[in-house]
Amino acid sequence: MRISSHISLSKILKSIVLGVVLCAQFSCKSAHSREVKTKYKEVTAKDILGNPKYSAICYGGYRQNSRDIQPTTEEVKEDLRILSALNIKVIRTYNVHLAEASTVLKAIQELKKEDANFEMYVMLGAWIDCKNAWTNQEPNHFEESERNEVEIKEAVRLANQYPDIIKILAVGNEAMVKWATSYFVQANVILKWVNHLQNLKKENKLDQNLWITSSDDFASWGGLDESYKTKDLEALVNAVDYVSMHTYPYHNSHYNPNFWKVPANEASFSEIEKVNAAMNRSVEFAKNQYNTVKNYVRSINPSKPIHIGETGWASNSDGFYGNEGSKASDEYKQASYYKAMRNWTDKEGISCFFFEAFDEPWKDSGNPKGSENHFGLITVDGKVKFALWENSFSLKSLKRNGNSIVKTFNGSEELLMKTVQIPPSH
Repeated sequence: MRISSHISLSKILKSIVLGVVLCAQFSCKSAHSREVKTKYKEVTAKDILGNPKYSAICYGGYRQNSRDIQPTTEEVKEDLRILSALNIKVIRTYNVHLAEASTVLKAIQELKKEDANFEMYVMLGAWIDCKNAWTNQEPNHFEESERNEVEIKEAVRLANQYPDIIKILAVGNEAMVKWATSYFVQANVILKWVNHLQNLKKENKLDQNLWITSSDDFASWGGLDESYKTKDLEALVNAVDYVSMHTYPYHNSHYNPNFWKVPANEASFSEIEKVNAAMNRSVEFAKNQYNTVKNYVRSINPSKPIHIGETGWASNSDGFYGNEGSKASDEYKQASYYKAMRNWTDKEGISCFFFEAFDEPWKDSGNPKGSENHFGLITVDGKVKFALWENSFSLKSLKRNGNSIVKTFNGSEELLMKTVQIPPSH
């Protein structure tokens, strides 16, 4: 009995020790599992928007003077490596009916496979038009294009195919603003598709964390006149996960130039002081447009987030904004606006999708000097403009179109400053 009891006791002790060891191992594994899970927590739109660690920019990969020539996957990967080196982590695209959108998503997926640390997310745009848009028939702004349904379906398909990349869906781009005479629609059309996408989320046919918005001019979001402030717009404000608004002091230097022109009390300023003062007023102009939207949106839904889906400044123009016009276009002013807007929005917790990453010559293909071709912070052949000169060291090993990344003006600030024009006087 004693011997038997001793053996039983030994077995019991061994079992207890083994149990303790196994529990400890299990606890360690569980803790490790929790640690890994925390470390690789999925990033959502809620994490990205308003977070200065996730700098955003508008992206188009077109390098030729026609969108018939679509960028290749390798060309897009080349661009994305450049943007990643500039610490850009979120890009905005504009439509899904051309191959570029799918190419961008494929390129990001491949880069993530090549490098586990590569991080890039997408605000995917679905283009929305009115009936007869871009045809030889009169646009009908009270009916929508049949193409819209196809565009939304494709956006949904891509969002489900790339849930780790696509974090935001934007229904339309400046699709409600009335100066977009070729294609604008009424707010009820945007509302219809936003509600459709929100319902897909409720039905688990889209990721619950995917945020839905519409990206439009500040006027379209109730920031201008009463004609935009309809019941449908109020419903849209409530329906979107956040408001994405656009502001362009650059364009207003021609269309609404009171803030831009040199006032009499600055007549004695030096040339560069006049330019800097005008750029300060430009940033205040953008802030004011943001705040007018904020005031309207908060009157409907006080908790609704508001971010900037587009703002930018062209570096060249031979038209309204050039040396024969408002004299707004040069790299010095572009850099001034870019840095000021980044500083303000980062401080205030506002995401700012700056327009845009690269120059796109297709936008005004008949006029190479047209302002629409020159909103990029980097030229088609890979020269970084003044706004990014201080970041160019991070791009030394990269190329675009076979060219090493270099500074414009051969890095000579003296040469650059010779291109700066003073705004007109009142």
